[in-house]
Amino acid sequence: MKVGVWFDLRNPPRWRRDPARLYAFVLEMCEEAEHLGADSIWFTEHHRFEDDYLPQPLTFAAAAAARTRRVRLGTGILIAPLRKTAQLAEEAAVVDLVSGGRLDLGLGAGYRAPEFDLFGADIAARYRTLDAQVGELRRLWGEGGVTPAPVQEHLPIWLGYLGPKGARRAGRMGECLLSAGAESWPEYRAGLAEGGHDLRGARMAGGIDGFVSDDPERDWPLVAPHVAYQFDSYRRYMVEGTGRPVPRPVDPDLLRSRPSRGPLSSFTFDTPENMAAHVRKQTGAAPVETVWFGASVAGLPEAAVARHVEVICGRLRPLLQEDAS
Repeated sequence: MKVGVWFDLRNPPRWRRDPARLYAFVLEMCEEAEHLGADSIWFTEHHRFEDDYLPQPLTFAAAAAARTRRVRLGTGILIAPLRKTAQLAEEAAVVDLVSGGRLDLGLGAGYRAPEFDLFGADIAARYRTLDAQVGELRRLWGEGGVTPAPVQEHLPIWLGYLGPKGARRAGRMGECLLSAGAESWPEYRAGLAEGGHDLRGARMAGGIDGFVSDDPERDWPLVAPHVAYQFDSYRRYMVEGTGRPVPRPVDPDLLRSRPSRGPLSSFTFDTPENMAAHVRKQTGAAPVETVWFGASVAGLPEAAVARHVEVICGRLRPLLQEDAS
């Protein structure tokens, strides 16, 4: 199994630093992750967060492409319905060209009402829009489409559809599924069969809600407040603009101690050996080829981020690589 690192470039008010320094540091970490053997680096997207969440992942991926040579670069995810499809096709092609054919385009439908308001997009039509965009991207990257075309003849599209219906839709379209959970595999497999696609081409990948430490009890007091902020802010923004009440603050110790019941329900904080076992259990027999971990957690100090990248690449990755040998 391949292992990647993921960046959201959050800059919370409580731990705020110079944004230019943060961006420079993350580019340094992209270079370091490649040097340490990471298989991929992923960037994500949100808008109008109080902590300056990365708003344009393809722009940042282009910068990372210029600083790296081997590692694959992905969006996990990019909110496609906020964009015109032709613009997305061109931007992705440019990143693929700059990187020499290393782009993995992960797309999601989004969920946050203020973001759709900002771009004048229809949140009610987001799934229908994304489904249509996938086919349009394939057309635009073909003959008679946008110029220049991507380096990759079949640029990978990864669909961040959560839940069984989404997994099935991704399969019917014959695209990759951005999920690392074994529970998504049966529906994804069924969708591939319904769409007449070869099951040998099934590809899954996704993030793990967790942090890897060579001394968890030493590091947890430092990381826990950042975990609490990250979970609380996600939960707060999920209901913004919906009229639903803001959820109560999370207890990070409780998040760490309970099993996962879905997104934002738990956080695994453990040694490389135990994390490897957790990944194996979560992915099961599904065709998950890549898992990634957030290099930072909402404003974590630079030294802690650098150490986490080192442990992910130097300690955890070899353990998961052994599974493929």
